[in-house]
Parts: sequence; structure tokens; C-alpha cells
Amino acid sequence: MAKVKTTFFCQSCGTQYSKWQGQCTACKEWNTIVEEVIQKPEKSDWKTPTNTQKRTSKPLTIKQIDGSKEARLDTLDAEFNRVLGGGIVPGSLTLLGGEPGIGKSTLLLQISLKLPYKTLYVSGEESQKQIKMRAERINPNNDSCYILTETKTQSIFKQIEALEPDIVIIDSIQTLHSDYIESSSGSISQVKECTSELIKFAKETNTPVVLIGHITKDGNIAGPKILEHMVDTVLQFEGDRNHVFRILRAQKNRFGSTNELGIYEMQGSGLREVSNPSEILISKKDEELSGNAIAATLEGMRPLMIEVQALVSTAVYGTPQRSATGFNAKRLNMLLAVLEKRAGFRLGAKDVFLNITGGITVDDPAIDLAVVAAILSSNEDEALPANYCFAAEVGLSGEIRPVQRVEQRILEAEKLGFSTIFVSKYNKISLKNTEIKVQLISKIEDLVSYIV
Repeated sequence: MAKVKTTFFCQSCGTQYSKWQGQCTACKEWNTIVEEVIQKPEKSDWKTPTNTQKRTSKPLTIKQIDGSKEARLDTLDAEFNRVLGGGIVPGSLTLLGGEPGIGKSTLLLQISLKLPYKTLYVSGEESQKQIKMRAERINPNNDSCYILTETKTQSIFKQIEALEPDIVIIDSIQTLHSDYIESSSGSISQVKECTSELIKFAKETNTPVVLIGHITKDGNIAGPKILEHMVDTVLQFEGDRNHVFRILRAQKNRFGSTNELGIYEMQGSGLREVSNPSEILISKKDEELSGNAIAATLEGMRPLMIEVQALVSTAVYGTPQRSATGFNAKRLNMLLAVLEKRAGFRLGAKDVFLNITGGITVDDPAIDLAVVAAILSSNEDEALPANYCFAAEVGLSGEIRPVQRVEQRILEAEKLGFSTIFVSKYNKISLKNTEIKVQLISKIEDLVSYIV
């Protein structure tokens, strides 16, 4: 047996020390350094199945490498495929993180029950009976999904050798432990060792592996930061447990874009894909109300129509309040200053509250014009026509600036039944035979003349 070696790790950032100390010099956290016993194995950490061929380590030139495109695994989930960039890449490692109870296990169990491939779902948190109770609500008639409750990686690899699955799902990486590391599950050394074993398995057998990762109170994935560097894709599952909608984002993706967005609705039978999120982000009203405006925005390649709500009221206290939910508060202050300087609206003594409906956060500058329109509508207490929408950026001098892919936004607005869309006149638009009216404006004063 190899000699046992003791080292000290910071549980917050993963920095290694030769001796204990009170404060971590890297992340400045106190009392996060713990002692861990490490024992290096003298043999390989997993056995390659006999029916697979190890990857060669011979150096090749660019021309010698096989450039044929490898087919991705279709998950039969349009939202999950979109975020990954078209499906799961064989041999890739995907990490899914999110708040407790947000639906990470439900999402991956639902996908594993949909897959037509032989799938091994490894759970270290629930028993097989508990998983069966959940599976019966989703899809109880699947014959290609195998459930394994195990936390030791060596035992998992033995079952993988016997089963030879097409895809492996681990729930969760913090519950696994390896015999070659003498520390508790979830510690930094265990997470690193288990992940490296799974990476070696995935790359040598060309089998994709999907991991679920816990997150800390700061919202970061628990364990060392190197975990996110080791994997190929990092997905974040977001949402409020008090609301039914969930958002799937890609924070890192070696095989696709990180700008894509997937939206789900939590139901008793699992997560339902929301193919047209514009309908859920725009509230249904029986009568027109002031302070509401519709913006045409983009999330990745997907156009979205979102509702912007504003409330302008007289300030009760000496200092007026400026509050924004789902929108950058500093950008709101900038737009208010532009309205006061360029359009002559005295908003310095009034409270301004802004809200993006649906619980989402938008960074697209194209919603500037809708924010301005909602503020003006609330200030004048006049409702905007329900069939108006907006897609333009507002500059500091009051000019209406063009935005990218404006034609895609116009077509989405037309599809949802809007009659008029306000855009910058500096946008180059080549659309013809469209029923929607495209209103071109160049200054913020032009907008005021249309809506006030």
C-alpha cells in the first residue's frame, strides 16, 4: 500500500495548503481549511470494457485526424437539445447545477425515460423504490432505463461493464466516493478524483456522462472550481420554487452556443417543454392598463416577446425611489436621465418602479425602447395600444439605435398578432409582404409624439 499523505484543502475555493491555517489566502474565507487524507492508487482506477478500443495516443497531423461529424444523441427533448446545441455529444461530460428542489433530478430522470438508448441512471440520494414512484408519474413504460443506487465509483464501473449503457447519468457527483481517496463524500479531493475517473471513462469508451452538481449558498457549484473546467458543458437550472416555470441555461459549452435558453413548466407529471415562451411572458388582460409595454428581445437564437411594467408615482419621501426587477437598475437611471434631458419629462421627484414579467432577467439592450414607453405610459396614465411592441436601444443623446437581427424580431411580433413595431430607422430591413407595420423612428422625441 502507498504511503498515506495528509494535506489541507479550502472547502470554499479548493486551494491546497501544507499545514492548517485559519484564513484562506486565496478566497479570504475563515475556518474553511480542513485536513484530508490522500492515498494515490498504484493501479488503474477503472477497467476498460473488452468490447471497446482505447483511444490511441499517437500524434497525428490535422489532415490525418478523422474529420467526419459524429452524430449527437437526440434526447427527444427540444429544449434540452437546443441548450446543448443539437443533442448530447458522444464521450462528453455535462454538469447540471441548480437550487435544491428546483427539479434537476426530475429533468434528467424524465430525459432518461424518454431516451431510446440504453441508459444507466445512478442515484446516490434516493432508493430504487423512491425513483420508481417518481418515474410512474412521468413515463412508467420505459424498458431501456436502468436504475442503480450506488455511491462507490468502483462498483459503478463494474455495473457499467456488465450493462454497457449508451449514456450514464449520475445523481449527484457530491455523493460519489472512490476507494483510492480516504476522505468523506463531497470533499474536494473526492469530487476531483471521481470526476477524473468519469472523464477517463467517457473519453476512452465514447460514452456520454451527465452529472448533477449541488450548489453553495452563493449559487456556485459546490466543490472545487476546477470541476467546471474539467467538464465539457456546464448547465444551470434556474427558477423560483414558488413559480411553475424553470429556465435552463448553458454557462459553458465546448460544442455549442452559451446564449441558448430552454424553458420548462413544472407540472404534477413532470416538466413540460414550453415551445412558445412569448405566450407565458405576456399577461392576459381584459382591459388596457397604463404602464405596460411589449418588447421584442432575443435569447440566443430564440426571439421572445416580454412584457415590461412600469409604475411612476409622486415620491412620498424626500429621496425618490428607483427599483428594477429583472432589469439593470443603473440602466434604468440612465434612461430616466435621457427622458428628463431630451424629452423634457420631470421625473426627478417621482418614484419609478420597473418589472420584467415572468421572473426572468433580460440583458438585451433592445428592450430600452419598451422601458421608456412603459415609463411614459405610466407617467401620463394613458394605456398604450395592446398591439404595439418595441425593439430598439436608446442612446445617451436620445437617439434610437439599431439592434441586431431585427427582422427575426419583426417576424415573431407578426406571428403573435401585433400590428405595429417601433424600431430604429437606421436598421436595414429587407422584409417584404409583411402584414405588421414597421414604424421607423430616429429620436426619443418621435416616440413621445406617437404614444403621448
